Amino acid sequence: MTQENKDQPHQELIDELLQRREIIKQGGGQKRIDAQHAKGKQTARERILQLLDRGSFREIDSYLTHRHTDFGMDKKRFEGDAVVIGFGKVDGRMVCVYSQDFTVLGGSFSEVQGQKVSKVLDLAMDSGVPVIGIMDSVGARIQEGVYSLAAYSELFWRNTQASGIVPQISVMVGPCAGGSVYSPGLTDFIIMTKGTSHMFITGPKVIETVTREQVDLDSLGGAIVHNSVSGVAHFAAEDETDAMTITRKLLSYLPSSNASPPPLITPTDDPWRSEERLNSLIPTDPSESYDINDVIDLIFDKDSFFPVHAHFAPNAVVGFARLHGRTIAVIANQPLHKAGVIDIDASDKIARFIRFSDAFNIPLVSFIDTPGFMPGVNQEHGGIIRHGAKIVYAYSEATVPKLAVIIRKAYGGAYIVMSSKYIRTDFVYAWPTAEVAVMGAEGAVNILYAKELKEEENPEEAKKQIVAEFQEKFSKPYNVAASGHIDEVLVPAETRSNLIAALELLRDKKVTVRKKKHGNIPM
Repeated sequence: MTQENKDQPHQELIDELLQRREIIKQGGGQKRIDAQHAKGKQTARERILQLLDRGSFREIDSYLTHRHTDFGMDKKRFEGDAVVIGFGKVDGRMVCVYSQDFTVLGGSFSEVQGQKVSKVLDLAMDSGVPVIGIMDSVGARIQEGVYSLAAYSELFWRNTQASGIVPQISVMVGPCAGGSVYSPGLTDFIIMTKGTSHMFITGPKVIETVTREQVDLDSLGGAIVHNSVSGVAHFAAEDETDAMTITRKLLSYLPSSNASPPPLITPTDDPWRSEERLNSLIPTDPSESYDINDVIDLIFDKDSFFPVHAHFAPNAVVGFARLHGRTIAVIANQPLHKAGVIDIDASDKIARFIRFSDAFNIPLVSFIDTPGFMPGVNQEHGGIIRHGAKIVYAYSEATVPKLAVIIRKAYGGAYIVMSSKYIRTDFVYAWPTAEVAVMGAEGAVNILYAKELKEEENPEEAKKQIVAEFQEKFSKPYNVAASGHIDEVLVPAETRSNLIAALELLRDKKVTVRKKKHGNIPM
């Protein structure tokens, strides 16, 4: 034995370990890595390192290999299999992460991948930290048969158990087909990358159909389709770098778990800031539209609003913002699209966002300007009653601080479901432009005075007079405030400071709920 080996008796073992680590990092080999890069895609580890703080990633289970021999699988053993798992930090806060490795058998979901991903989800739940999944996979590993399917079952069960305990984010950077789509579908947020990520429910059959009918993959299940049409995805990233940036920004608004408060940053915006522009922002003609985003931007901390589901159901706006440094969930009708009417998609968008925010202790601030629910045969047959009921269920179920501001129209059932006073909203404010009624003045007069107007010599003139009387009674908030349905009427410029003060009062709000296993939301 040489003197060097005497001084370092285990060096050969350490050298072997380091060599094996390098092999594991190569995944499916340099040729497949090059192919991945040629598509503008990163490897599994490159994505993790881009997402996490420098030097914070700690990998686990990098040596697990599959046990199958059918269909030549005995010759396709890769240490670590087709997924990289571990933990690290984002802006100094701990997270768990897994990243599918497309260079290893197309990132196919196997028994081992199921074991690894399930392990990291268990770690996230036990530790109370968010979990981020980076998806790039052809779907179930066909060669493993029921073992692959059972692994999916274990994953879906854990996604369900983690729901409402820790935030779950799915970052789609490649294909996701067949059973694979249900795991992202069970998570809280889905970020899709334009051009490279696709989601399909029927896997290989879709690819066959696309090839035969020459249908573009993006138009069938790409980022834009799932962000704007299906509503499956919440964010559309320009590329993988943008997807990681969105993920990091999203995490900055979220608590680590349901047992911790949302992040509080040091405020840099004046809590008493008064925006005079709000006093003249709402058009005097109730039929004219305006952009609710202008209202949101003027009230909340500057440049803090982060919209969610921005391309889906644009007649409703939801997203996170900060108010005096505190994370807030914002829900609003958008008069710029469909006059802010509530339809099936808007109902689902609003209700889901409320339930997530309530689960993770994020206060709700709602801005109401809607003429009601969308009428029409398609909406009725599509279940607008069932979908609309989700909103009132979500608001009624929520126990976090709830504030509402009626900006203009609050008509009928839409007034009730949009955080009205008697579904236990803590404070309901109104601007002088607020209109609270069963319906608009003209529609109400047509119903209530149809017979009388027919008997008038000049029915049009008589109708104008009655409409004016109706508007005088219902187009101002004072009668509603007099009956206690509104807590205070605000000068619009005062809104920011009033919301901050109310949330300070409600910071330690406690609500006692009736004991039950769980409710039955109208799905």
